[in-house]
Amino acid sequence: MTAKIIDGKALAAKLKVDMQVEIISLAQKYGRAPGLAVVIVGNDPASHVYVKNKKIACEQVGIKSFSYALPAETTQEHILGLVAELNQNPLVDGILVQFPVPEHISEKRILNAIAVDKDVDGFHPYNIGCLAARQPELRSCTPYGCLKLIESTGIKLHGKEAVVVGASNNVGRPMALELLLAGATVTVAHRFTNNLKSHVERADIVVAAAGKQGLIQGEWIKQGAIVIDVGIHRLEDGSLTGDVDFDSASKRAGWITPVPGGVGPMTITMLLGNTVTAFKKHVGVVT
Repeated sequence: MTAKIIDGKALAAKLKVDMQVEIISLAQKYGRAPGLAVVIVGNDPASHVYVKNKKIACEQVGIKSFSYALPAETTQEHILGLVAELNQNPLVDGILVQFPVPEHISEKRILNAIAVDKDVDGFHPYNIGCLAARQPELRSCTPYGCLKLIESTGIKLHGKEAVVVGASNNVGRPMALELLLAGATVTVAHRFTNNLKSHVERADIVVAAAGKQGLIQGEWIKQGAIVIDVGIHRLEDGSLTGDVDFDSASKRAGWITPVPGGVGPMTITMLLGNTVTAFKKHVGVVT
């Protein structure tokens, strides 16, 4: 192995320490801590684990969390009503509805109902549009976390060739916008892309976010490239792996994120950061 590991756990821990100090100061000055409301519908085990981890992270930095666990049969109208209440609650700075939701509920309608200044997931079309217009407000957590991981290497992105594999609304598309904003030349590959290998081979930065285990082969990686693996897949033995063949890719890459311990911890940390950003806007802090 020649690649240096980009340790998402270590970077997230450092950022959370800095955040905790800032939150203590803000709470003393404004009389309350930032507040994050998390709504979960149904009994999806993975979603409940994610929500639990987010609650623990809030406690670590001093963010007040409001939890709403709703049964799977909850109606869409009820959820929309709850979101409307949270939009008006002055103690709530961020609202997160944990997806996926049961099939009878429209994720699009729920997402669009969240006030744009409380959209701490950064998924609302308004916030994606702000990023596209080079006026970022609340930024999509996973892409912004990936950008922070790339920046932690100390390598400047201006002029670098970046390839994002995957074009989802939550990761691939905003990731491309983040890299473009940072000065990279960006290619987005997707399921209709021909000859994926040829695109990856010329990339100085590869962000793998296709959701397909082992899609990116190690021999495709340019010598010295930065490789960010967003994918996460559970194997039969219970271990986790990503979209990149880590063992072979790490022999060619200059920097690479592990799975787990790479992107995941940064996603939650960026969620906390967005909540603090929203709080500052709500109390009138000029940044």
